[in-house]
Amino acid sequence: MVYRKLPLGDLLVQHQMITAEQLIAALAEQHHHGGKLGQVLIKLGFITEEKFLHFFSAQLKIPFIDLRNYPINTELVQQLPEKTAQRFSAILLADNASALLIGMVDPLDIIAYDELSAFFNRKIELALVREAELQTTFNLAYRRTEAISNFAEELSTSLGDNEIDLTKLLKDSSTDDAPVTKLLRSILEDAVLMGASDIHIEPDQNILRIRQRIDGVLQEQIIKETQIAFALTQRLKMMARLNITEKRLPQDGHFNIKLNNRTLDIRLSTLPVVHGESIVLRVLDNSAAQLTLEQLGFDPPLMEILLRLIKLSYGMILVTGPTGSGKTTTLYSLLNKLNTPQRKIITVEDPVEYQLSRINQVQVNPTIELTFARVLRTALRQDPDVIMVGEIRDKETSTIAMRAALTGHLVLATLHTNDAASSVIRLMDLESEGFLVGGALRAVMAQRLLRRICDNCCEPYTPDKAEIAWLMQMGANAVTVLQHGKGCSRCHYTGYKGRTSIYELLELDNTMTEALCRNDIEQFTKLTQQNGYKTLAQSARDLILQGTTTVQEVWRVLTGS
Repeated sequence: MVYRKLPLGDLLVQHQMITAEQLIAALAEQHHHGGKLGQVLIKLGFITEEKFLHFFSAQLKIPFIDLRNYPINTELVQQLPEKTAQRFSAILLADNASALLIGMVDPLDIIAYDELSAFFNRKIELALVREAELQTTFNLAYRRTEAISNFAEELSTSLGDNEIDLTKLLKDSSTDDAPVTKLLRSILEDAVLMGASDIHIEPDQNILRIRQRIDGVLQEQIIKETQIAFALTQRLKMMARLNITEKRLPQDGHFNIKLNNRTLDIRLSTLPVVHGESIVLRVLDNSAAQLTLEQLGFDPPLMEILLRLIKLSYGMILVTGPTGSGKTTTLYSLLNKLNTPQRKIITVEDPVEYQLSRINQVQVNPTIELTFARVLRTALRQDPDVIMVGEIRDKETSTIAMRAALTGHLVLATLHTNDAASSVIRLMDLESEGFLVGGALRAVMAQRLLRRICDNCCEPYTPDKAEIAWLMQMGANAVTVLQHGKGCSRCHYTGYKGRTSIYELLELDNTMTEALCRNDIEQFTKLTQQNGYKTLAQSARDLILQGTTTVQEVWRVLTGS
């Protein structure tokens, strides 16, 4: 069925969805900036997207399908090639006896209708779908898991059972159509589609595991063709310019790869294990380095304190938490706030994860004795206003950083501790003098990342006694109903999609500083407990009561249970 283009604006006015004046304004906006009329009306706030889509589908006499709740058949969807689907913003939804049902963002696109009809050589019926939901569904439906299995099988067949010819393997793998290249590309494409932060390639005795860390939790795919592990490892080593003949020692490297018009920075780490080499690829997203403090979700009171602290001309601010808690992202956001032509900023990192303009970034290299401490000593002779230390690991680094904080420099640094208060004890454990810690340290912020409840399958539930007891212990009032995700295709049936942060900020006052100068850790600890600052658990409690995350997720992150 071919639809005649309708005078949409006039219809909207006729049905009193918008006024004639709003239509004139929207048409003027469309004339100057382009775009479809419906998108312009929604952008200008003249009509909600929901109302417009339901009206549009009613006028076309086709259904509007909410893809968030539609049961997606990935095998059926993939009958329409991804490039074609992306080109026409269309998705194959159902194969009925009489016709194929195809969802489209613009059902009035006659060229798309004709080409889809010709491609399937069958009668097709159209449905209207929301553009944002379509792209999310594409990411789910066109996952590369099946392609990974197929390419792994193809690579296994090409290698055979005989001993692998390394020279031939490396020569063949340099071409785009080589099985090992296609396999690697599919693995990376799937990781990007799923928003994975890390890819683990782990050889075992009878299988090869490919695991992706998504929202902080590993998800696993099993490959039966174990002999491909060597070929995959060698290809990755070659891309990262590592020693391909060295299998007994760990190696680290990095490479860039372009996928779907997007350049990715990949950090590679190898580790010799019993059945070969374990490979971990960290996928670095440069957009994380551009996040502002406002985008990180700080409470207004905490944001106010942070903004005041980074205006200080000297002193140390620590950001603490375990690996993967978002410390680097927070530090880069602070640096972005401080990064002006009037400030000289030097960072000492291991490694430099993201490159920031106007900031002098140094990557330490212990093999040539370019350590944190050595770089810090030199950095102080570079007339900096702000210094960022990627991690305080030893006494020498700690001492130099704190002396810098006392001599007219604002120092930002990270430390691996569980909470804000214990960071001070950790500094003392590094044999830093109490008067030095008390004089230099201005504040410590601890943080964690929690998975968010999936918006698509979020539903209320009655918490059990243990959950209620914990919330009451954290200061909540009577709790009868909470939210959780029941699991859907959008969140891979985990009930979670995306992550959010929790924070605790300890700002040192005069009494705390005096206690540290006397090396009175016991008194300092008592003062922190009386200070009234919100702990990580209390910050998490608020997110639970708001319906952002769950008690189980908080327990997993804070206690490991």
